[in-house]
Formats: sequence, structure tokens, C-alpha cells
Amino acid sequence: MKRYKIQYLSVLLLFALQAFSLPGIAQNTVIKGTVTDASNKETLPYVSFVITGSGKGGKTDVDGNYSITLTGKDVSYTEIKFSYIGYKSQVRTIKPGVTQTISIQLQNEGMEMDEVFITAGKKAKYKNKDNPAVELIRNVIANKSKNRMEGYDYVSYQKYERMLFSMSNLSDKFKSRRVFRNYQFLFQEQDSTKIGGKNVLPVFQQEKLSDNYFRKNPEKLKTVIVADKQVNFDERFIDNKGLSTYFDRMYQDIDIYDNNISVVSNQLLSPISDGAPGFYKYFITDTIKTHNPQLVELSFTPRNKADLLFEGKIYITLDGNYAVQNAFLTVNKDINLNFVRAFEAKLDFEQNPDNRYHLSKSSLTVDFGILKSKGAGFTGERVVSFNNYTINKPLNDTVYSGSSLVQVPDSTKKSEAFWAINRPEALNAINAKVYNNLDTLQSIPSFRRTMNLFTLLFVGYKDFGAFEVGPVNTFYSFNDVEGFRLRLGGRTTTALSKRYFFETYAAYGFNDEKWKYFLSATYSLNNKSIYSFPQNYLRASFQRDTKIPGQELQFVQEDNFLLSFKRGENNMMLYNDFYRLDYVHEFQNHFSYAVGFRKWEQSPAGSLYFSNLTGNNQLKTIDNISTSEVSVALRYAPKEKFYQGKLYRTPIIDKYPTFNLRYTAGIKGLVGGEYNYHNLMGSIDKRFYLSQLGYSDVTVEGGYIFGKVPFPLLDIHRANQTYAYQLNSYNLMNFLEFVSDHYASINIDHNFNGFFFNKIPLLSKLKLREVMSFKGLYGGLRDENNPNVNSAAMQFVKNDSGASITNALNSGPYIEGSVGVGNIFKVLRVDVVRRFSYLDHPLVSEWGVRARFKFDF
Repeated sequence: MKRYKIQYLSVLLLFALQAFSLPGIAQNTVIKGTVTDASNKETLPYVSFVITGSGKGGKTDVDGNYSITLTGKDVSYTEIKFSYIGYKSQVRTIKPGVTQTISIQLQNEGMEMDEVFITAGKKAKYKNKDNPAVELIRNVIANKSKNRMEGYDYVSYQKYERMLFSMSNLSDKFKSRRVFRNYQFLFQEQDSTKIGGKNVLPVFQQEKLSDNYFRKNPEKLKTVIVADKQVNFDERFIDNKGLSTYFDRMYQDIDIYDNNISVVSNQLLSPISDGAPGFYKYFITDTIKTHNPQLVELSFTPRNKADLLFEGKIYITLDGNYAVQNAFLTVNKDINLNFVRAFEAKLDFEQNPDNRYHLSKSSLTVDFGILKSKGAGFTGERVVSFNNYTINKPLNDTVYSGSSLVQVPDSTKKSEAFWAINRPEALNAINAKVYNNLDTLQSIPSFRRTMNLFTLLFVGYKDFGAFEVGPVNTFYSFNDVEGFRLRLGGRTTTALSKRYFFETYAAYGFNDEKWKYFLSATYSLNNKSIYSFPQNYLRASFQRDTKIPGQELQFVQEDNFLLSFKRGENNMMLYNDFYRLDYVHEFQNHFSYAVGFRKWEQSPAGSLYFSNLTGNNQLKTIDNISTSEVSVALRYAPKEKFYQGKLYRTPIIDKYPTFNLRYTAGIKGLVGGEYNYHNLMGSIDKRFYLSQLGYSDVTVEGGYIFGKVPFPLLDIHRANQTYAYQLNSYNLMNFLEFVSDHYASINIDHNFNGFFFNKIPLLSKLKLREVMSFKGLYGGLRDENNPNVNSAAMQFVKNDSGASITNALNSGPYIEGSVGVGNIFKVLRVDVVRRFSYLDHPLVSEWGVRARFKFDF
């Protein structure tokens, strides 16, 4: 009996010992440190390290630092090995379950040292002159033209693209939260050393297969999308096409031969761009003689770590082509890119029959997060493969004709068998489940409730099936004329009909005690939602509401609550009655036209008045103005990209211009119209990328009115009396301050992307960005429309002191400019604005401070 007691006690003791030891084993093992050269103590970038026996490891960063965390069963490994070409490998012992620093000094292969003497010495200054690495990169630059696709007369290839976007860096605690109880099937596990961490939650995936045909003369690249498969969310919540377009813009193809490479909507200077030697440092780190042809491994780093530049390695052929055979690109942790925690791009090239190279595969991974090193975030991974690459084989001219982008009719309906055969590589276990998992997710009632709440809070609409109510940010506002204003409205959805759409709202001002309302009916001619591209619809509408003359807003409602706060006097408004009939037709190439008819009755409100001089120089009040107009508007935005929201199309700005042309004719006698006139307006918008100097958004605009009209029908120039900085308005101009019947304007808004701030110690850590703008408006008023010359013209508005509030631009241009700081807390831009002309006008300010919120990368 005693023997059994002893055995029983032994078992209990064994379990007790295991219980105490398990927490220690379960702890993570964290190893970090710095790798340096034993001879000169300089840090060594891109040194490989591996946990012996596990296959897990990585490379040191550009400063020679490394860090790795082992979890789960991996904490039992006890050795870490460091390897670097040209240096002797070293192995060190690691302690499981603790955080430790292991710094390494690697010895050169050719060194045999019995003793090491450390002496202080001045580090040699990096120079381009007589630098073999720089000479090599100059040869690469000189041969770029022949190593690009454009170096051939004809090229054809098949292209496969896969984009996966996931929530990343999710902790086990996050994953086990009660709110995710029904969604555990969505979470996936991956190698914890990969970008994005161990736990990920895929939220979007898309695959495309296309045939591509390039012709040099006349130059054209035609893409035919053969197959297109993506996660499709409920269109009431998300614009699927816009979401795909947004990801395409953020994760564009990387062409290392371009001078500038787009990365998450920014442009980074390529390490082999024409001007790269002035911004990068280059080091020859290895010669690979086992490869045919021989390759040189060239490492590169930015001269300034915070600039928008890459770091990494490229492998260059020594066969006279000086072509890139492989490339590994990443960015420094100090780079001025918002929310980017990790970036990695890999490029592989294959040899053509003429011994030149073409890109065969690229992979791009970017991890985003609010915090730099921890916490949940998002990771996007884009893989592109190029197959069936054929050079200098001309095809029939019909292949290159037509649109540059064509999608075959059944491209979105390809079977699983088709994809299984045509994918260059089979999907891994994580990616294969994404489509079915997200389809299942959308059928869960709790998820649909969450999306409804999200849409209400961030988009402004509450969906009730066939009808949605909103936008909520217009439910309450106030102004000097209406006082406290309440509004309620909504519109029908595709759940009611894909052909017919109705929209309405009603508003009431408690100060003027007037009702305002709107009603429209729209018929879709292409059996699609009128909010989706391409639009093709006919709409009839009536609106009775107030408007501030000269206020023109972008991507925000005029009665948005936040716009209730304004500077100066804001008691000049119009009561408008609009009767409209509009036809809009958009085409796939982003050309569109709109034809419309509008009957417009406007009456002054607040301190605004309409008046004419009588024969005895007395003012005669005019109650209202009535006009009838027909108009034609043309718009062309080649390669335009946007996200279609419930209220606005949000443009995804790129380098391509947008052209607008509008003609309006007023017809006297048509359903009460009182004036004959012709109004012609045109504009061009374009972004100019200036490499390391940032980018400029430029708008050029002009207009001309033919005919004699009262000042409310003239061009009332866009003013801004809010405290928000508005890109397309004059931020120190008062409402109704300037009118003209002919004008030309230019608006330049430049962002330096931190080019100067990045070079100032300490300040560079704030990731601030310099901005500046210039706005010039030149115009005039012909005598027939100028009441200061022609007493028969409708009089300008004057204040109580008799000073004119409304003015012509006959005394020179209106000019204002600003300098500011952007990217404050990553979302805020603050400008100091200066007005340079017409400073003698009443109630104007020479200086002002304006702010603008913008989420940017």
C-alpha cells in the first residue's frame, strides 16, 4: 500500500513540475541585435540569418539590425546561424523563452587574425567618383532602352495577376474575441516570419488573366482580359469595381526600368533611373560566377533614409547587356510613407532567344498599420506572372485596333476547371479558401447588420431594402438666412428596380419659416444602377432650395453640418427653383456627354437684392430672375480611375489629364426665359509628378459669356468663407465678391512629399510634408454688363456704407498663394494663405489660416 502511495505522489509531483515548466516553455523567444564587420566595425546590411533546424530566418536591414520572434514549438530551437557572402559564417546559442540581444562581428573570408586591435578612425566618405559600383550602375542606365519591352518592335505575352488583401498582425487574443465567435473559419495561419504575422484574415482577393499585345510603331499596348475572378460584396455597401481599381492603383506593376515607380499612390525613384546616382549609394557585394552569364550583386541604399527611395539589391548581367536579372526592393523604416510598416518587392527576369531579358514574375507585399511595429493592420500581396513571351512576331493590324483595354463578355464567368488549368501556380491553402469563405460571411445576419451600421456611420445612409435614408450629415445645419435647418431625405435602391430610381428630401428653416424640397425620377437606359460606371440615364427633377452664390464644393453636401461654420458675413443667399431634364451617357473609354434643359427662377434672400436704376436714378427692386437654358457638356478622362461611393465618385488621381467643355444657351421666351446668352467654359486638370520634388496638381480654366445678362447670370467666381482649405476655390475671396463675363485662371497645388523636411534632423521623424499653392484669376466685364459703366445693367450689391460688395475683375488679376505643412498626425494639412490683390475691398483679409483633413499615404 505504501508503494502505491509513493507512486501516486510521484505522479502528482511530475504533473506539478510540468505545470510550473509549461509557462516558461510557452513564452516567446525574441532574438535581436546588430551585425558588423569585424575589421572596420561598419554595419552589414542584408546578412542572412536562420534558426538552425527550423528553416525560419531573415536578413538584417540596411543598418545591420535584425529581430526575430519564435512562438509555439519553434521556441525549443537553440542555435542561430549568420551567413554573408565573403564572410565566415557564425553560429550562436540562443536561450529559449527569453528576450536576448546577440550582436555579431563577421570576419572576412580572407582574414586570418590572432589578435584584433580596435582603433578610432575617420570613416571614408562615400563618393561617386572612381567608384566601380557607380560605374556599373551607369552602364545599366545607358542600356535601359534596349532592355525594356519598348526595345522590340512587337511583343506579345499572357499575364496572370493575383491580389490578396488581408487584416494582418492579429493576436490570438484578437482572434478569440466574442465578436468573432461566428467568424473563426475566416482566420488563417501562415509562417510567423512572413510580412503580416502569424494570424491573418483575408478580406479581398482577385485574379486576372489577360492577353497583351505591344506594337512599337505606332506605339500601342492592348490588353484583352480573358478571365476575371474576385470577391464580390453586396453592391449596397461596397463598389466592387472601384475597390478593385483602388487596389490596382496602390499595387501597380513595378517596372524597374521606369525612372519613377508608383508605390501606394506615391512615386519612388528607381535605383536605375537616370538621376539615381545623385540620390542612392551603391555597393558591389558579390560576384556570382556560377551563373551564366555571370552576375554582379549590387546593393543600394538611400543617401537620406527618409526620402522616397528604395533600398535592396539588384543582380546585373555581365554579358554586355547590363540587364537586371533579379531585384529585391524594400524601403527604410524611416521613409516618409504613412502607415507603411513593411514593404517588399521581388522581380525575376528570364532570358529571351536574343539573350536579352524580360520580366517573368513579380511579387509585391505591403503591410499597413497605425503603429509601426505592432497591432492589427492590413497586408496586401500582389503576384504577377508573365508567360508565352513572344518577341518581334507581327500580328494582324486588327489585333491592335480599338480600345487599349478590352474585357471579353464571359470573363467573369470562367469555371473552376478553367482557372485550375490556366493559373501558372496553384493557389495555396489560404488563398484557395478565400472566395468561399467571404461568400459565406455575407450570408451571416450579424455581418450584414455590421455593414449596415458601418454604411450609416461612414457613408451616411441607412438601408431599408428598397429605400435608403440619408445622408445623415445633412440632417441638421444652420446659416444666417434660414437659421436652424432640419432636413430628411433618401432614395430608392436597386432592390426596388434597376431601371427606375427616385430621390427626395424635405428641409425646413426655422428663421425664414420656409420649406425646401427636392424630387427626382431617373430611368436607367442600360439596366444598371445610375451610380455605376458607365452611366446612361434620363432624369427629370425639381428642386426648391437656398444657395450661396459663388460657393462650389467638391465631395461634400452644401448643407453639411460642418460647413455651417463660416468666417465674415454670410447673409447673402438665393432662393432657387430648378426644373431640370438631363440625359447623361458615358462610354467605356471615359468619354461622356450630357444634354440638358433647365428652367431656373432665382430670388434674393438675406441682404442680397436685385435692382435696376430708373430714369431718375432711383433703385427699382426686382423680385426674381427667370431663365431657360439648354446645355451640352463634354468630358474626357483617359484611363480615369475612381471609387463610386453613395454620394460621389472619389477620383484615384494619376498622371492622366481630364478635359471638360460645356456650352450653355439661354433662350428668351422659352417657358418664361427672360434673357438670350451663350456661355462657353473649358478646363483641363492634370497631375505632374516631379520625382523627388513631389507632385503638382494643375488646373487651367477659362470661360466666355456672349450677350447682355444681369450679374447673377455672370460667372460668379468660386469663393470660400469656411475655415477649411478648399483646393478649387479662392480661400480668401468672399462670396459674390467677383463676377466676370470672360476669364482665365490657373490653380497650382504642389506637395513636396517631405523633400526638405526629410533632411532636417529630428524634424524628419515627424514625417511632415511641405505644401504650397498659387491661384491666379484674370478676367473682366464688358461695358454692356458692367453697371459702373452701363447704368441700364443690373446694379451690383453694396453694403450699408455704399461700398460695392460685388466687383468686376477690370483692375488686374486676383492672386492668392499659400504655404503649409501637410501630413500632421498623418491626416491634417494647415496652410497660411496670403491674398495679394484687391485688398481695399470691404471685409477682406490679407492673411488667413486654413486646414484640411485628408487621409493619405
